[in-house]
Amino acid sequence: MVTEGDTAPTFTATVGTSDHEPFDLTDRLGDGPVVLAFFPGAFTPPCTNEMIAFQERADEFEAAGATLLGLSADSPFSLGAFRDEHGIEFDLVSDMAGEAIRAYGLEMDIADLGLHGIANRAVFVIDDDGEVVYSWVADEPTNEPDYEAVLSAAESA
Repeated sequence: MVTEGDTAPTFTATVGTSDHEPFDLTDRLGDGPVVLAFFPGAFTPPCTNEMIAFQERADEFEAAGATLLGLSADSPFSLGAFRDEHGIEFDLVSDMAGEAIRAYGLEMDIADLGLHGIANRAVFVIDDDGEVVYSWVADEPTNEPDYEAVLSAAESA
């Protein structure tokens, strides 16, 4: 599992918009800290709460020079609809292939719900040099991060 002090694994995926834009993490590094928030699934209550909480703090992250990114195994279509429904303005990245989820050691199953290969909830702050300067992984996927701690890490990165 990725932790503080590690070099952040880079990956490619798709942005959840109607245009299905390609995404490459390396393109986002070097322009201020990157906040990478993995979540299990769009439209579920804890994930909705988390992404809305980040959106409510988006101005503070922007003031810190940080780029907010949400990431899940949901399809680009689902993430685009999720963004639209909840007014989320930052990019949500679709990792349907699980490349990033596996690279960060976050793959999990919730067999009771028929969910396999989804991301555990986790947040990483990555500095300009690609180093992970903050990491948090949920003990339970319904737990939410300490948003102030994430913001503080982004401000310090």
